[in-house]
Amino acid sequence: MDKPAKNVSIMCFHDELCQVFNAMMTALSLLREGANVTVYFGSRGVNAIHKDKVGALRCLPDQPEIGEAVLKRMDEMDLPPVEDLFFMFTREGGKVLACPLNVPLFGMSERDLIDGATLADPARYYKEVVIPADMNLTF
Repeated sequence: MDKPAKNVSIMCFHDELCQVFNAMMTALSLLREGANVTVYFGSRGVNAIHKDKVGALRCLPDQPEIGEAVLKRMDEMDLPPVEDLFFMFTREGGKVLACPLNVPLFGMSERDLIDGATLADPARYYKEVVIPADMNLTF
């Protein structure tokens, strides 16, 4: 008998590349293991799903030399760009939600979001995703 799928909620409140990359690698891995995964971007995290900003995310922007070295290692390891992680995640059935309060706070609208991302209804998100989730992760 098959076990029911686990429900996972991941919240990302950062627009720093390493945090976003880790959140999306975790989300994609869990999704591919059969979990139902929703990733919610709030606070500065909404910048990570802005279609014009996602490609310009920086790793450790306060430590540029270390950040550049990390990016070089990621490239040498042939790790996928975060844009590809979003594409694979949403195409494989994952949900990407944006905080409807932080999107306008950072001068954005829903039209600015990457393909596959939508504005969350916070009450529904907490009631239908976070509370019943088997696992809640934050980045």
